[in-house]
Amino acid sequence: MKELDRRTKAALDAVLEDACRDLPHGGDHLFRKAIAQKLIHSARKGSTTIERLMIVARNAIRETTERKSA
Repeated sequence: MKELDRRTKAALDAVLEDACRDLPHGGDHLFRKAIAQKLIHSARKGSTTIERLMIVARNAIRETTERKSA
């Protein structure tokens, strides 16, 4: 499994914060954890740009929200 460098870790943190900003209270712990896991998985596969990570985060939020409401 690919290790993540400092720059990528910083991008992951920034994207997670930005993506969860509009959620009530920034999202609960389990919700944020699910999003973070998808971001990390994507980054380890090579998607490390802010733009790509934001797409992953938005999709993960949408999927997680849909599962919660179902």
